[in-house]
Amino acid sequence: MTALEKASGDVVFKFEPFVFHVLCRELQDAQLLHSVAVDSGFRNSGITVGKGGKITMAVRSTHCLEVPLSHKGRLMVSEEYIEFLVHVANQKMEENI
Repeated sequence: MTALEKASGDVVFKFEPFVFHVLCRELQDAQLLHSVAVDSGFRNSGITVGKGGKITMAVRSTHCLEVPLSHKGRLMVSEEYIEFLVHVANQKMEENI
């Protein structure tokens, strides 16, 4: 809170979702992994095929969080709300695990 109160610009609380990239030998392998990922709740997962034929499967979570806390040095939320955001982010991290 002390650092946040001293901030002179904009501050954003940000939690990034889980991302796991897997290089696959065959498209069928990537498709199988994609099915498993989606069925496990990683709905933002996808397959990319590069120009050289490199097949990458990305397992991605939907658990993201981005909330502005201050604007031009002015705190826009309460300490209680920041504690709530930390709790929510920690829950999302547990879901990622």
